Amino acid sequence: MASFGNAFSSSIGKKLIMGITGLFLISFLVVHCLINALIFFNDGGLTFNIGAHFMATNWLIRAGEIVLFVGLIAHIVQGLRLTFQNQAARPVKYAVNNGKANSKWYSRSMGLLGTLLLIFLIVHLSNFWVVSRFTGIPTVDANGHEDLFAVMKASFQDIKIVILYVLAMVSLAYHLLHGFSSAFQTMGWNHKKYTPLIKGLGIWYSILISLLFAAMPIAIYAGFIN
Repeated sequence: MASFGNAFSSSIGKKLIMGITGLFLISFLVVHCLINALIFFNDGGLTFNIGAHFMATNWLIRAGEIVLFVGLIAHIVQGLRLTFQNQAARPVKYAVNNGKANSKWYSRSMGLLGTLLLIFLIVHLSNFWVVSRFTGIPTVDANGHEDLFAVMKASFQDIKIVILYVLAMVSLAYHLLHGFSSAFQTMGWNHKKYTPLIKGLGIWYSILISLLFAAMPIAIYAGFIN
């Protein structure tokens, strides 16, 4: 047991946890984005509320939320530990730091980008997840489902919330640009034939997911979706 614990507390073990949890979160973002994108049916939120109702009542989804929450916490904690570990390894900065020659700026700024996303997650969870799962939604739609769409519309009438979401999605895009391919690399899934494909897929994934998420609050605030 001690050796097992030491394996996951080592530098390689920490990166492995980051890779596993990263891949899980990448998969979750696809599901979450597709459900939220149902607002673009622009039918007063009826289709979106059906999707939200399914997510809230399906036992498999509810169990998955627990796994997701644990994975998210593990990802954040391990990310911070790796950041502090890397800083401690270099207590005195090099006189000449030519980091730009070896990596992109967002690859060197994952701690900052992750912190921005953490702030966004706290606001997002308090506005939607807590309301949906714990406090309850006081209104229902024409189908008799809890009207989470009404909660979304009310939240995105506040320009400060909209700006926060858009900035968070910019951070998410850069976070994913580094994290997508890194997660596969950490798992040891490297191949001269498939690695370029994974990197290309990661770029498209990072851009499309972030754009879709950012478009939702903008569309609601601008009145394109009612």
